[in-house]
Amino acid sequence: MVHLFMKKMLHIKREYDITIFQTPSFGQAKGYRQVYRLTISAANHHQALSHIYRMFNVPDLLPEDYQARFMSTGDIVFIDEGLNGQTYYKLCPGGWKKVSRIHIR
Repeated sequence: MVHLFMKKMLHIKREYDITIFQTPSFGQAKGYRQVYRLTISAANHHQALSHIYRMFNVPDLLPEDYQARFMSTGDIVFIDEGLNGQTYYKLCPGGWKKVSRIHIR
């Protein structure tokens, strides 16, 4: 418990392996494909998702080797923490929602 408290107090950042999945066209419900993978430093999943959303919606921040469309509703972000687990988030109209792996087809 003290360890978790100290992490929050010191704002220790962790490395997250991020994979972005998109459908070929906006609005589709099936056909998700991996479009980009990167590693980022963030204090938690919320901060990582905010960073990813900003990075892939501001033209000046886009990586040069990124060839997909801007991030939009329906896109899925996979956060892999190695031994600590894997989490999928889908961008919904109300914000990021945790989803099961079943949504990726």
